[in-house]
Amino acid sequence: MARQRRCWVVNPLFESMTREPFQDGNVATLVELTNRHGMRIVLMDIGATWLSCQLPLENEVREVLLGVDTMAAFEAQGCFFGATVGRYANRIAKAQYQYQGQTVHVTASQGENCLHGGQPGWSHRRWTLTRHSENQAVFSIASADGEQGFPGHVEASVTYELTDNNEVRISYHAVTDKATPVNLTNHGYFNLMGADSGASVLHHKLQINADDYLPTDETAIPLGELHSVTDTGFDFRRIKPVCQDLMLDEQQVPANGYDHSYWLNDACRHGACAATLISDDESVTLHVYTDKPALQLYSGNWLQGNPGRHGSVYQNYQGLALETQFLPDSPNHPEWQQESCMLLPEQEYAYSTVYQFQLMGEKL
Repeated sequence: MARQRRCWVVNPLFESMTREPFQDGNVATLVELTNRHGMRIVLMDIGATWLSCQLPLENEVREVLLGVDTMAAFEAQGCFFGATVGRYANRIAKAQYQYQGQTVHVTASQGENCLHGGQPGWSHRRWTLTRHSENQAVFSIASADGEQGFPGHVEASVTYELTDNNEVRISYHAVTDKATPVNLTNHGYFNLMGADSGASVLHHKLQINADDYLPTDETAIPLGELHSVTDTGFDFRRIKPVCQDLMLDEQQVPANGYDHSYWLNDACRHGACAATLISDDESVTLHVYTDKPALQLYSGNWLQGNPGRHGSVYQNYQGLALETQFLPDSPNHPEWQQESCMLLPEQEYAYSTVYQFQLMGEKL
């Protein structure tokens, strides 16, 4: 049975995020998507960012997505809150890769490595809002040949759709005129107890449909081969609290927790759920579906000091990211058994991810 719509008011983000211009001198454009249950999400053209996700519970409207409420805070935070990251999400080791015998140098943005497409990546550029309806918004971007060192002129788009099944469907599309690595994802951080509640996510329950994960060095660059999650703290095949095995493994120590990629089981490419996250009070369950081969689990290990909403400051482990993508540093690992992360001129990049929210007592 559908929940009754509440008396809606304009989300204050529409005013607070547009008080100050973006660095290009113009204010941001925001849009809101709604569904018949009363779920609402807010999107912004800067970074094609998912700014807000409000769920209508029985006695409250719960904001479950970490974020900011001013442009100054958006530009100050370093955590990519809700942004579309690219041209290549995650890391490329030493900001270079080999392709057809040539070394391609891209912009380093985290030490000697390239993170999330360099600086500024697509997460900090203005996208064009090309289409908008009550339940769908499409943003597009053009990336010039040589931008951040990446070859090829790329035309890309991201489509957000909010369905009446409480699904946030995010679809990515890109084409290029030269071979180039492309790996797009959304960098949303979830706190199903309330993003502004001050609660941590460590007592959320998590399940990940993956038998293997990718170990990394102290700079989060892959060591080479996938390892089984069996007998490690990385085993989330059965649902368990995030904190249960936190810091159990030496692999977690440099990262201050989980910041690792999981190789999703094949069934996920055919509709099986990739990950499930449940709030401490069991009021909200989040299911993740994707046709991407991997999922990056980041337990918010370094959130401390980043600005939030209403003048607040986030603390470590206050949000958790489930980023669907290719394995990190894939341009340097053509031997990995996944489809190539290199997009060619005759191809189309087309992937999607669904974040579905189920509320206690609600049948979708």
